[in-house]
Amino acid sequence: MSQLTTVARPYAKAAFEYALEKSNVETNAIDNWLAQLTFAAEVSKDAIIYDYISGGASTEQAITLFLNVCGEQVDSQGQNFLKIMAENNRLLALPQVLVQFCEFKAEYENTIAVDVTAAVELTPEQVTSLSAALEKRLARKVKLNCKVDATIISGLIIEAGDMVIDGSIAGQLNRLATTLQS
Repeated sequence: MSQLTTVARPYAKAAFEYALEKSNVETNAIDNWLAQLTFAAEVSKDAIIYDYISGGASTEQAITLFLNVCGEQVDSQGQNFLKIMAENNRLLALPQVLVQFCEFKAEYENTIAVDVTAAVELTPEQVTSLSAALEKRLARKVKLNCKVDATIISGLIIEAGDMVIDGSIAGQLNRLATTLQS
């Protein structure tokens, strides 16, 4: 996985910088590139396409099939981007390019996606309060992704990038059990 990340980073950076440059002219350039990369990444995961781009066909056949499947979902600049990736045998890295592009976009917009797992559904007031507290702590705009998991018994598990705050009863019980066994 780290190899794909290394391969994907320059492509994602180039795509993002191009989209950023185009955003001075077009209002939705970054979102348009995000949509194109999302679609292309999904196409690359298809079993038939995957066989073609992983060496089952020549580069010309692979890119022709790939661009035909993408159709009007990818504009001419996106097609050129995909052709360059195909010429360098990097189409398999498209899902990771998408991940890296999203990271560049979040950094540019100074936002972060935070996953919150709670034992019960959070009320709108709790979501607002939690969002404000996290924005203050992380010094970024926060986009909360809330989900419910009754197995944590009570409390919250908050995941933001590499940071994990486990305030759940299940987590506390696990830490207590580990301490007692030591």
